[in-house]
Amino acid sequence: MGKQLTELLKGTLEGIVLAILGERPAYGYEITARLREQGFADIAEGTVYAVLVRVEQRGLVYVEKVPSEKGPPRKVYSLNGDGRDYLDEFWRTWSFLAGRLDQLRDGEDR
Repeated sequence: MGKQLTELLKGTLEGIVLAILGERPAYGYEITARLREQGFADIAEGTVYAVLVRVEQRGLVYVEKVPSEKGPPRKVYSLNGDGRDYLDEFWRTWSFLAGRLDQLRDGEDR
């Protein structure tokens, strides 16, 4: 799967990260750990932080600085209303694409 998976992830990682935040607020390392638990072992922590910067700049998340026992405060991210709307659209788009791909794989012509 290597290269194909990497290319697909580029287009979907924002939605995947927002889906994780839709379950509960988290900071960058927690998100990376959740991704790895879900089988996305090759996603670098730096990639996750780049996504978090983008979704913050786009106004899709709330950011709260929370004190940390081991260093500087952590940025904890949670979905806001715009982020939930984006996530809903992401799932609708994903369902549409998955359905069309299933039809192509199964040889249906619709």
